Amino acid sequence: MVKTVHAKLEVNVPSDVEVKIEGKRVEVKGPLGSVQKDFSHARDISIKMTDGKIILETYYPKKKQLAVLGSVRSHVRNMIAGVTKGYKYVMKIAYAHFPISVKFIPEQGELVIENFLGEKSPRKAKILPGVNVKVEKDDVILTGTDVEAVGQSAANIQQATKIKEKDPRVFQDGIYVYRKYVGDQLVWKII
Repeated sequence: MVKTVHAKLEVNVPSDVEVKIEGKRVEVKGPLGSVQKDFSHARDISIKMTDGKIILETYYPKKKQLAVLGSVRSHVRNMIAGVTKGYKYVMKIAYAHFPISVKFIPEQGELVIENFLGEKSPRKAKILPGVNVKVEKDDVILTGTDVEAVGQSAANIQQATKIKEKDPRVFQDGIYVYRKYVGDQLVWKII
């Protein structure tokens, strides 16, 4: 079996994006804001910036290092897409009998879900910092520059409305993601 001596991946940086690299910490600034991530878990990978490109490389990699190299490249691409285009998740409020009312409290970073299945006490979902929430009729719209924060906030909302000890085929009330956008481009939807 042939061993790879050197593995190198490049990520092109657009002209309107500024990248700052300190060791394994990468900060990307663009027109919509900034995102920073720490890649110190990727021990054998070096991250450098040269000629408008981010260079990711490792020497004598095994399968694990090659997989981590590809993952770091994807994270950096997502960071660049976030600060240039932004991410948007659209969630649908679904109910059969009891109308669900949803309020976002930005000071506490919580989405409050009231009257879910007729419950008296409200359910709360944590919204991560950097995520903007807008409630319009039966839609909850999450926007932000960090895809992980937007996705985790959507998961927190969906998890807060999970129905336990009842048949999910019958009781389908909840708040569910049904569209995902990168900028204005639709990348995922439920028909």
